[in-house]
Amino acid sequence: MTYSSTAIVALLVHCIVNFDALIGRQFRNDTPAGKSYRWLILSDVAFYIFDAFWGVLYDAQMMDAVYADTVLYFLAMSATLFLWTRYVINYLQDTGWLIAALKHVGTLYLVFVAAVLMLNFFLPVMFWFDEAVVYHSADLRYAILAVQVILFLASACYALFTARGKHQSAKRHHWAIGVYGITMAVTIIIQVFNPPLPLYSIGCLLGACILHTFILGDLMEERRLELEEMVRREEEHKKELGSAKQMAFRDSLTGVKSKHAYMDWEERINERIKTGEQESFAVVVCDINDLKKVNDLYGHHEGDACIKSACERICAVYSHSPVFRIGGDEFVALLSGQDFIHRYDLMEQISTIPREQTKVQAGGTIAAGMAEYDEAQHSCLLNVFEEADRAMYKQKQFMKESLLQ
Repeated sequence: MTYSSTAIVALLVHCIVNFDALIGRQFRNDTPAGKSYRWLILSDVAFYIFDAFWGVLYDAQMMDAVYADTVLYFLAMSATLFLWTRYVINYLQDTGWLIAALKHVGTLYLVFVAAVLMLNFFLPVMFWFDEAVVYHSADLRYAILAVQVILFLASACYALFTARGKHQSAKRHHWAIGVYGITMAVTIIIQVFNPPLPLYSIGCLLGACILHTFILGDLMEERRLELEEMVRREEEHKKELGSAKQMAFRDSLTGVKSKHAYMDWEERINERIKTGEQESFAVVVCDINDLKKVNDLYGHHEGDACIKSACERICAVYSHSPVFRIGGDEFVALLSGQDFIHRYDLMEQISTIPREQTKVQAGGTIAAGMAEYDEAQHSCLLNVFEEADRAMYKQKQFMKESLLQ
């Protein structure tokens, strides 16, 4: 029963350590290495189960049952070696001659063991039980275990030797295979000279724990790299958004803030108005007179020049306030600070008709209207804007009548 107890404990520890891989969570089961690793630990589970039953059936001296379990035991052992070779190939991703040989040797080993076990029914070349149900090993058993020792040691030596000069992740992979191979080789050698001891199960458990430790390191490193990549992409996304926002918030013709920018400011001002945090400000709405006439008489190129000239004048007058172009010939300035304090003087400057202006020089004047924010009257920026817009149209009409006189 002691033999079975060791296998049962190994099975429990194996399942606990590799729980995520067994249920297909977190471990990279979508990669060749992840898939082969999961199959490897599943074959270990099968081996532990057969090994545990072997001790129980052997102690109970159930000849037929223990013989069948012994066959399954050796099949599971050979399947584990076969799957381990596949894992080494996928995990190391090397192109060395030993790696290429492992693919064929693992397959041949599995086929050979299966054939020997079939032959063993008729001729005990691998193992047999006497009439007292005592287990005896045959020569082929030792030959098969010797092949395993050679494969494990050869792969361990190859992995540890080629680990030199590898980058950190690849070096960790090679060390995992190297330590696993040495562990399995040592336990198998001891098992050869002590058949009743469940050392193969102990070796598989130690090897699985070693692989799990290295693979967990891989996962942590991959996660770190993924997080770094996510942060990098997020920073690039923010830069792209910032660049796109700047383009959207900047008028391409005049260089002042666009209508999108005005809507953004409007939203923020409305929030402050709702919370009672908005300080005093004024809205100035400006419109270029007779821009359509300029376009009709001189073309849109001259019209654009007129818009730029008017914008430069508005910005010069309201040099401490944000200026927005919200339409073809319509601008808005949001006055605060010094510009709000001197708002009336600035209105005179923006509305004054230049002395050199004549009736022929259409599009050179700017009609402007201003409205001040009153907490008692205005519930949002739109209310102030509409009041300033009405004042602008009155000024526009006044300027037209003045030019006709």
